[in-house]
Amino acid sequence: MVFSSLLFLFQFLPVALLVYYLSPNRLRNAVLVVASLVFYAWGEPLYVFLMIFSTLFDYANGLLIDKYRHRKPVARTVLIFSLLGNAAVLGFFKYAGFLIDNINRLFHVHIQAAELPLPIGISFYTFQTMSYIVDVYRGSVPVQKNIVAFGTYVTMFPQLVAGPIVKYGDIAAQLASRRMTLEKFGEGAEWFIRGLAKKALLANPIGSLWMSVKSTPAEELTIGYAWLGIIAFTFQIYFDFSGYSDMARGLGKMFGFELPVNFNYPYISRSVTEFWRRWHITLGSWFREYVYIPLGGNRRGLRIQLRNLLAVWLLTGLWHGASWNFIVWGLYFGFFVTVEKLALLKWLQRVPALVSHIYTMLTVIVGWVLFEMDLGTAGPFIGVMLGFGARGWADDRTLYALSTNLVPLAVLALCATPLPRKALMHLAQKGKRGGAIAVSAAYGILLALSTAYLVTATYNPFLYFRF
Repeated sequence: MVFSSLLFLFQFLPVALLVYYLSPNRLRNAVLVVASLVFYAWGEPLYVFLMIFSTLFDYANGLLIDKYRHRKPVARTVLIFSLLGNAAVLGFFKYAGFLIDNINRLFHVHIQAAELPLPIGISFYTFQTMSYIVDVYRGSVPVQKNIVAFGTYVTMFPQLVAGPIVKYGDIAAQLASRRMTLEKFGEGAEWFIRGLAKKALLANPIGSLWMSVKSTPAEELTIGYAWLGIIAFTFQIYFDFSGYSDMARGLGKMFGFELPVNFNYPYISRSVTEFWRRWHITLGSWFREYVYIPLGGNRRGLRIQLRNLLAVWLLTGLWHGASWNFIVWGLYFGFFVTVEKLALLKWLQRVPALVSHIYTMLTVIVGWVLFEMDLGTAGPFIGVMLGFGARGWADDRTLYALSTNLVPLAVLALCATPLPRKALMHLAQKGKRGGAIAVSAAYGILLALSTAYLVTATYNPFLYFRF
């Protein structure tokens, strides 16, 4: 079940909200846990037990660390046991097949790998339980002794399958008590509708252009068609993932939680470093806090800092998938971030904003080729983008695709900036009553259009489910 589905919008969500708000405060965490398990089991009936195991495993480990807090060797042993256990589960389901395939190729053997589907959202909820254990060990958060409250943190369906990655300390107090008001519910509905519109009205339609280009053999591509396609994917993945994150934040507010913002208009960035401060913010924060800083960050000299950056970006690539293209993609961005730290950032700050923005977007767009394609097809595709092996600059198909998508691409580019949001805010402030009515009407239209699209749509993927 995905948020951008009629089943979720008109059956699951209304029932979950109704039961939740009719329940007394002391039972609302339990209601949310049950609703979340039903939500997850709808698409993963067997793997829901894996998520329950992860919850119980780290709940128990947290209690043990707290119990033996003054016996550091014991607490450290439990910490290591927990981290290794989580890494083993994640490694088995996500990376075992990749590892065995590479062993077979390298040593010319034929080890059989079990073909298991990847549990949805395992990278997200595993990172959450791992960060909880580390924070309990550090003493930066109190241990959670209420199993229902801890289960709410791990299984909460708004952020369960695709984030944002929520650190326990961010919502620990909210698990015990949270203030729910009509105003907050309304804010949540606005966030949700904006996210749904991003997904249904922006990401899905432009994604069909990318699917057409992607399915075309490299030798049949023109330069223009290749660029049109990857620009379409650049918009698709942003509006797809940020839309889902907005829906998650909106749902969190509707249930009384404040979840962190995960995107902050990354395509207006003037450097790759800035891009990654604005893109998938919670993942970057997680790696910085639990990998980069513990390894020494930038405190132990340039050589150690470069090693730490390499480790972070290698893991960032691996986190996204068990494939060499993700590893290369992570190292690709790691290279640019490192070069910027060493020298390039000062130059980017001096040149005109347009120059630094073009540099950033070209870097990001090429990076999305590595992200979306395996290395065997990414290389020839990038070659076509650069003019190698292309069937000229454009053909009839290119011109048709450009003419039919020029306006949608312009709308996408506009919506990737803060301007539409600022316009809505300005409208809301333009006379209390009239502004409120106009904004409500705008959101009502967005919801109606999104629903109409979903009723007739045959193409409704969610790109980050694979992670």
